[in-house]
Amino acid sequence: MARKLSKNLVKARALVEPRPYLLADAVPLLQKAKYAKFDETVDLTMRLGVDPRHADQMVRGTVVLPHGLGKSKIVAVITSGDRIKEAEAAGAEFVGGEELVEKIQKENWTAFDALIATPDMMRSVGRLGKVLGPKGLMPNPKTGTVTTDVAAAVKEIKAGKVEFRTDKTALVHVPVGKLSFDPQKLVDNAMTVITSVVKAKPSAAKGKYIKGVTLSSSMGPGIQLDYAAAELAGKA
Repeated sequence: MARKLSKNLVKARALVEPRPYLLADAVPLLQKAKYAKFDETVDLTMRLGVDPRHADQMVRGTVVLPHGLGKSKIVAVITSGDRIKEAEAAGAEFVGGEELVEKIQKENWTAFDALIATPDMMRSVGRLGKVLGPKGLMPNPKTGTVTTDVAAAVKEIKAGKVEFRTDKTALVHVPVGKLSFDPQKLVDNAMTVITSVVKAKPSAAKGKYIKGVTLSSSMGPGIQLDYAAAELAGKA
């Protein structure tokens, strides 16, 4: 049985025509369609022409949004020696060594948005795959979360660094800010993500790479974007 849509969502959807919009037009429309009483997150979803079952067609990377996400991420760092003080000075909320590994493993503790680890701790962190993996929190050199420069990594995440990766259905979901942002800031953030995803195209991917792009908010309607224009802009 289909779930009945709320009157507010029906009204919001009625504002959106069944056609592709330019990003610069889609953002103000999404803001106009707002009805929730909280400051919603704006998400960009890209459907890619890749087969995620093949490792050489996985699309993954990180990008620092020029205007951030509208909230500061809670960062945990697993390290040792002098880097403990470096991580604390950079603003990490939780910093530790083996005791932090033990807390995550025994308590399934994940009260953070990002986890950074230094290479010397990865043997211990490797035991945490079952806890961290399903939540996308496992440190990875490809996303800059396994590094010796913990201070720089913490600062990047605090500044609005986001990770993107294809899921099993070849979709990439990335938050690009809050609905209360100035429209141009949301456009800038979204274009930064699109550009990064376009540049991350695997050489093994054949045919059309971007098959669809949608802009949406937590409670609002999805707005189809003119992905041809977006792809061209991303290549510029």
